[in-house]
Amino acid sequence: MKQILAIFLLVISAIVGSTLSYADNVEGQSLAATTLEQQIPHALSNPRETMDTFITAMRAVAEGKKEQLKKAASTLDLSDVNKLIRKEKGYELAKTLYSVIERSKKVKISSIPVAPKKDKYVFGHYSQGEVEIVKQLDGRWLFSNETIAALPAILEGLLDVPAKQGTINPQQKVPFHIQLRAKVPEVLKGGFLLEYWQWLAMFFVVVLGSIADKVVAWLLAKNVQRWKGRHKGFQRLDNDVLRPLGLMAMALIWWVGLGQLGLPDTALVILSIAVKLLVSLSGVWSAYRLVDVLYALLMNKARGTANRFDDLLVPMISKSLKVFVTVIGIIFVADNLNVDVTSLLAGLGLGGLAFALAAKDLLGNFFGSVTVLLDRPFHIGDWIVVGDVEGAVETVGFRTTRIRTFYNSVITLPNSVLTNTKIDNMGARRYRRMKTMLGLTYATPPEKIEAFCEGIRTLIQLHPYMRKDYYQVYFNQYSAASLDILIYVFWQTPDWNTELRERHRFLLDILRLAKQIDVEFAYPTQTIYLKKDDESAATAQDFDAAMTQENAFAMGRTQAEKIVDSTLGLGVKPDPVVFPKVK
Repeated sequence: MKQILAIFLLVISAIVGSTLSYADNVEGQSLAATTLEQQIPHALSNPRETMDTFITAMRAVAEGKKEQLKKAASTLDLSDVNKLIRKEKGYELAKTLYSVIERSKKVKISSIPVAPKKDKYVFGHYSQGEVEIVKQLDGRWLFSNETIAALPAILEGLLDVPAKQGTINPQQKVPFHIQLRAKVPEVLKGGFLLEYWQWLAMFFVVVLGSIADKVVAWLLAKNVQRWKGRHKGFQRLDNDVLRPLGLMAMALIWWVGLGQLGLPDTALVILSIAVKLLVSLSGVWSAYRLVDVLYALLMNKARGTANRFDDLLVPMISKSLKVFVTVIGIIFVADNLNVDVTSLLAGLGLGGLAFALAAKDLLGNFFGSVTVLLDRPFHIGDWIVVGDVEGAVETVGFRTTRIRTFYNSVITLPNSVLTNTKIDNMGARRYRRMKTMLGLTYATPPEKIEAFCEGIRTLIQLHPYMRKDYYQVYFNQYSAASLDILIYVFWQTPDWNTELRERHRFLLDILRLAKQIDVEFAYPTQTIYLKKDDESAATAQDFDAAMTQENAFAMGRTQAEKIVDSTLGLGVKPDPVVFPKVK
């Protein structure tokens, strides 16, 4: 897979490199027309100022001020160097030129003419070429293209010449590829496209990068496996979660190694594009996987806390970091390919209004997620009801919220809906209510009904998950086929699973209590009575005839008073109710 990716990047790089080379040629041809209108900087206005600018900048670099390399490179005519490698190549050529000047002669700035007759000032003649400052079409005085092309060969011929000014160890300023080429046998300096020693060096760099990739990937996999053994939060991580870091190490070795071989510009452009893309992609990929590791670590800590807000916050942080990695990755790739990031960001700013209008729903969903994060109407795992959607919250993203229904399906709600819709959070209940009726048979004596109700109250008091300060257990009504006992209780449980488990236990306890007290639960029945005329019936009729309405009222009152006295235990007879006599 890596070989296919490398070949793909190489092909893309070749296409991009050829396109940019053509663009650079067009740019070089039109450079005169575009820069004539620009003002000539004083530091490049004549050969003396150009040499003074270069020498002063390079002396500052020797003192540790690396930022002055840019100023020194500005004195070189780099129009023939591809834009993709112009910056790095300019810094290298500036160091090479300074080493050549140091080995040539002491520079007297005052002796350099201000206005040469032939629009050219020659600093030194060498067998490999000349070091000269030439007036450009735009009026600037720069070290010429011919000088830039001949610098490596000139310096290689001067390596054994001691420095004549301003340095203790001149070898420190000589580019590595020049030192290396001076030491290789002459037989390795021939070749096709590249010299033989460069082919061998490229092979060595590629092999070294591949070994680094395997070694780093193996070490990281072992560490991840060790982490998974020590921390439960890492169990879901793959052993190769940090595998992209090995690829990144390989790409960095290739980047640094290939840049030290002094390759021709065409080859360097193609290879640098491929390597820079590989470095950028592996860097973004590595950052993504590091975010996954951070997410696993934070979620492990979040699960260990009682607060469920962090269960909602950690995924949001993870997704925000991935968005940030993506943006930084795009800027990093653009910067490595010498794309003007400032112009790119300015273009994004101008298009921001149009983007906002086109992405109205996207922004609405984003602010909905911010509202959920700030107001916290629910947490991960809560049982909520939103409109006709009911289920447990699984994830909350920037755009949508996913809810797992009780049918085990997943419903995705846009976050903008959550800002203008009523949310019923069943998971935020302090208590979970249960209301039911228990029907007893009509043959149940009142004493057993009282014993049964009191037994249920005792069960409530002894149950560990039930609310003790408020509950109702009473004989509530007469139904068509039963005597109904109302049970109105509340559960103090953290989740629905615990509620179902404790409800199961409580109902079984009631069933056991009913069997102990010997009360029967009623079910819909019909009883048929057969009427028979006999002496007992005649006696009953005689009794009913003898019973007057007044006597019936008196009997009812007497029995009711006895029942109230016995049930309330007051021992005080209430005032009698006087009924009017019926004539």
